Amino acid sequence: MAAKRKTPVKTRNPDLIRGVGKYSRSKMYHKRGLWAIKAKNGGAFPRHDPKPKAPAAAEKPPKFYPAEDVKKPLLNKRKPKPTKLRASITPGTVLILLAGRFMGKRVVFLKQLTSGLLLVTGPFKINGVPLRRVNQSYVIATSTKVDISGVIVDKFDDKYFAKEVEKRKKKTEGEFFEAEKEAKKTA
Repeated sequence: MAAKRKTPVKTRNPDLIRGVGKYSRSKMYHKRGLWAIKAKNGGAFPRHDPKPKAPAAAEKPPKFYPAEDVKKPLLNKRKPKPTKLRASITPGTVLILLAGRFMGKRVVFLKQLTSGLLLVTGPFKINGVPLRRVNQSYVIATSTKVDISGVIVDKFDDKYFAKEVEKRKKKTEGEFFEAEKEAKKTA
């Protein structure tokens, strides 16, 4: 940290009021002796050559940015790690659901999906619980087991439960106004 001066720096041009100096610009030019510096250097102020920029120095970020943000996708640094299944949960185990619409119902565990969720069923005909995906933190495993050797669950995966995305076609300007006219005619 720099040492503080004992006496404050006095300006050569005291302020009459804030922002207005006592002396004019030309008077201060003479007071500061700039005319002598110019005379010494052949009628011009001495110029110093700018220092060459270091090639390793990074460019400063701009002070102003565009008003509209350009959306940049975030990098996904997450590495998929398969969820570890609780030891008490095995295919055929009867589970108790702790949350959701079917809270308190007993369901049968079929398999673990790639997302880490559990595939469970009521069966639907017995207690009305359909094929569902459930997080294992929302179930309690019981000691009861059911034989599910005849059940084929190969076709059920996370894609099976994905909602179908409806693609909406954007209306052109002409189509938009035609639809508006039709609505007026019917009304």
